[in-house]
Order: sequence, then C-alpha cells, then structure tokens
Amino acid sequence: MNINIGVVMDPINALNYKKDSTLAMLWAAQDRGWLLHYMEQKDLYLEQGVGMARMQALQVFRDPQRWYQLGSATDMQLSDLNVILMRKDPPFDNEFIYSTYILEEAERRGTLIVNRCQSLRDCNEKVFATQFPQCCPPVLVSADKERLKAFHGKHADVIFKPLDGMGGAAIFRVKAGDSNLNVILETLTDHGRTTIMAQRYLPEIVNGDKRILMIEGEALPYCLARVPLAGESRGNLAAGGQGVAQALSERDHWIAKQIGPALKEKGLLFVGLDVIGDYLTEINVTSPTCIREIDAAYNLDIGEQLMACIMRQLGER
Repeated sequence: MNINIGVVMDPINALNYKKDSTLAMLWAAQDRGWLLHYMEQKDLYLEQGVGMARMQALQVFRDPQRWYQLGSATDMQLSDLNVILMRKDPPFDNEFIYSTYILEEAERRGTLIVNRCQSLRDCNEKVFATQFPQCCPPVLVSADKERLKAFHGKHADVIFKPLDGMGGAAIFRVKAGDSNLNVILETLTDHGRTTIMAQRYLPEIVNGDKRILMIEGEALPYCLARVPLAGESRGNLAAGGQGVAQALSERDHWIAKQIGPALKEKGLLFVGLDVIGDYLTEINVTSPTCIREIDAAYNLDIGEQLMACIMRQLGER
C-alpha cells in the first residue's frame, strides 16, 4: 500500500534541526517508504467546497546542513492524501481554526488528520486540562479581575497565563503583596474582555515541567523534565529551560491513565501532557514537541511509534 502523507507546518527552512519533533515524524514516515507532501497554512484553500492545497513533494535528510528538499508546487485535493499531520505551532487563532475547517473537508472524505480537526478546536490546551480536576492544582478560568484577585488572595502565589499562547509567553508569577497584580490582570484580560487562567504556583517547578508524550491514549515510559533557569518560573525550552529526560513516576502513569481514554475517544493520536510535581497543568494537542530529546536519551524512535499507530488507524478504515 503506497501511503501519501502530508504535513502542514511552519516554514521548514526555519525549524531547529537539533530539536524539531515534526522532522522526526517525517524521517520515520520516509523510512517506511511513504511519500511526503509539504504545506504551510497559507497553502490551504477551499474551492467549490473541496479542500485543496498547493503542496510540494518533500524529502528529508538526517543532515544538519541539508535536512530537506522540496519539489515543484502542485495544486491537489487534500483528500488525495491518506494522512495529514497538522503540525502548525500556536498561537491558536482564527487562522488556525479556518485551517481546520479546510482540513476537515478532507477528513470527511476519508483522509486521516492527526490530530482530529474537531478535537483541535474543542480542546484548548489550558482549558482541556480542567476536565480532569482530580489531576489538576487549584485553577480558575475567568476574565473577571475581582474573581482572579480573590483567587490570588486565597492562594497567595499564583501563575496567570493566556489561554492561547505557547513557549511560556506572557506567563506571570504573582506572589503575595505584589503591587503589579492589578496591572498584570488588566493587561492579560484586556480590562475584562479576555478570559485567562490562574493556577496555584507549584514550587516543584524547580525540578522541571515534565512533558509526557501520549500515542493513541498510551503514555510513553519516559518524559522530558524542562528545568527552569535559576530565578525563572517557566520551564519551557523556548524560555531557556534545560531538558532532562527521565522515567515516568507512579503518579505520572496515574495521570496518563486518567486522560488516555478521552484522548482515544477524541481522535487525539499524539498529545503532550504537562505535569509539574504531582499535577497536570496543560494538555498539548496542536504540535507537541520533545520527541528528539527523549529519543536521544533512551535510543528510541518515537516518530516510528507514531507512524505505526497511524498505519493501524489506516488499516481499520
């Protein structure tokens, strides 16, 4: 069976060769003999109700000086592809939503979209975690400054963050007595017009913000703890955190089992859980990373595990 696999991603020429997880997925697909097709978000369109894209044949290489080669651009129906990886990084904005509408037309015609379009829209990466309160720290989602201030008053040390960001952008830690509380809340909520999240600060962040990767609802046995720089409260690698690969704890496995069935039900084949200490803080469904670091530490091929899952999904159709 010849498999045509497309990928919607940020510009491939600008990716970080040493760390990019999408590249690991593409290597694994190509190693299986699958034909790769490259798209950026701007290449997607609907014509007379048919999902289309201007796409290019893609080859990928394990070479830091030359990791890809693109063919000439061709307009094709998205449904001509067996599977499409939706790997566009956040922010999760209107353009992202419009892209899922276009991809969903191909999904209705039988193309496997990883992850499922409706679930990408439904499962905000911050709010989705709150569906599992048994796993989460004290948390509040609101646009109301007084309600957010009351939460801060109760817990004293709080993280405030937007619902649509990534990489640790615009995340604030506010301790008791911080005179900047009002201005931080006014800025993040746009004076009550934008909903944000408040979470009780977890001091276990000093040991790392763990990224647990899930394939078809099952946790991989190892994670990447992203340890913040000294004096920093964000472990995100984009914010300077250092990645330390480690085995999952008993609590990590318990959290994964709480969430796994919902991921399978929603067609979320590749997901990253963020766990600090004993608590779930986010569920990343758009473009989870950390494959390369875990692969390197434990001699794994997580991309191949994902392709094997995709092949099973295709075989069941």
